Amino acid sequence: MTVQPPLHPRHADPLDAASRLMLAVDFPAVRDAEAFVAAIGAPPIVYKIGLELIYAGGLGLASSLIGQGQSVFIDAKLLDIGHTVERSVANIARLGASFVTVHASDRKTLKAAVNGRGASPLKLLAVTVLTNLEAQDLAEQGITAALAELVMRRARMALEAGFDGVVASGAEASSLRDALGPDFLIVTPGIRPAGADRGDQARVMTPGDAIRAGADYLVVGRPVTRAHNPRAALDSIIAEIKAALQP
Repeated sequence: MTVQPPLHPRHADPLDAASRLMLAVDFPAVRDAEAFVAAIGAPPIVYKIGLELIYAGGLGLASSLIGQGQSVFIDAKLLDIGHTVERSVANIARLGASFVTVHASDRKTLKAAVNGRGASPLKLLAVTVLTNLEAQDLAEQGITAALAELVMRRARMALEAGFDGVVASGAEASSLRDALGPDFLIVTPGIRPAGADRGDQARVMTPGDAIRAGADYLVVGRPVTRAHNPRAALDSIIAEIKAALQP
């Protein structure tokens, strides 16, 4: 018999399922993203603005969504010298975003992000290893550590630096939860409903399995944005999250 891992304390309220879904609003133009958000009825989820949309003027959309009371995740994946990272995070905090990502490459970068966040409620998420990468990809970068070991090492470094959580695949969620405790956030991308196309993702997991493994938030993009009926796809994933949150 398969023993399911214990639910995270944050998972006590199954009605909170929608707020755990981070929808990747990945479109080539702001007008397309705005039309999509309007078409699905602007539900109370987390809206993730990634690099594609950021460079198309997406911070204006982020500001608009924040002004409407929506939670916004700026997936900037920051990595630069400390001063630049610190000032970039400070600007994102002033925008009123709820989350921002920073690559967990070194302690200096992580500490700079913490300094930039200051006393704002912005949550800092450390990117451990991108979910489209496998062991061979790491070897090509000269990284000899096993993938799971590297994820854990970077996650511990982020926790020690003062970050709120990490971005990691569902495959690592359970071990991260066990090692880092109940209060460290785990954001899991590479989410694919059963039977969905994996696309360019190497390490994928279904919504329910990721929640049961210990993830707090799930990042979903193309399974919703490219669905024939996006709102129905969104609601189906939320329903799966809600079911997984049940004790």
